[in-house]
Amino acid sequence: MSELIEVLTKDGSYSLRSVFFQENFHSLLGALEETKKKFTAPSDLQRFKGKSLNVLDICFGLGYNSASLLDKLIKQKSYLNWYALEIDKMPLDYALKNKSFLKLWDPKVKKIFESLYLNNYFEDQFFKCKILWGDAREKINIIPSAFKFDLIYLDGFSPQKCPQVWTIEFLSRVTEKLNPQGYFITYSSSAAVRKTLRDLGLEIFTIKPSFKNRSFWSQGTVAVAKFDKNKFKSNLNFERLSVMEEEHLLTKASIPYRDKDLNLSKDDIIRERLKEQLFSNLVSTKKWREKWGMTKSGFKS
Repeated sequence: MSELIEVLTKDGSYSLRSVFFQENFHSLLGALEETKKKFTAPSDLQRFKGKSLNVLDICFGLGYNSASLLDKLIKQKSYLNWYALEIDKMPLDYALKNKSFLKLWDPKVKKIFESLYLNNYFEDQFFKCKILWGDAREKINIIPSAFKFDLIYLDGFSPQKCPQVWTIEFLSRVTEKLNPQGYFITYSSSAAVRKTLRDLGLEIFTIKPSFKNRSFWSQGTVAVAKFDKNKFKSNLNFERLSVMEEEHLLTKASIPYRDKDLNLSKDDIIRERLKEQLFSNLVSTKKWREKWGMTKSGFKS
């Protein structure tokens, strides 16, 4: 799909940079670190020890999130039904050739990834895995409508770089596939994404960073479907949105990305949103930043 450049992150793990999207797959602080803190830890996989779970990984990429998931589930002997959506096969090809990446996981992960690369499928007594290659907006319709997920990961390029997977129409398709009390997890703390998820009826939480400051206040978002506080188990990795984050959802940054027929280009989606923001009476994001002493680099709107 596009030229990819190898990137060594600060924790010693490898990532890639997309020339097409002009964005790295992971934070330079660490690809492995990001996976653990933003996806694996909030998933609270211990809940499924010795049990079965269903997982959907959207924008599979190099496979860090699913590799970490599989590694944990192998150790705790859980049963997994897994789907992934990915448009580009090149990152998985790179991952399978990178010895440093493969050494991070149980050897079975390599076996699973090789089967996914060659056959789009893997199955044994514990795991049943299938990857669907192509535009996620189309491929999500191949997943049986009755199939519901306990965890959905969305790890695409940022909303302003790849808005196609962050629109209200696509997120509606995605979140309707969550089980009751299922977790939708993403690294994004975008006001547009959070407001969309809330408008779709999900309960929104912020993934807690190891430390908080004015430019690093969240590591992402967890949205819980059909939230029931009596059934919900507290999670040390995420909490309710702060006052600052709630006010972010009242600004022009919260205006959603739209793609009515799920076929618009990136430029068309961005253009239409900018028009809507221009005529909106909502508070400007600049004023919100000024009030809270934020720098623009601290978040993606």
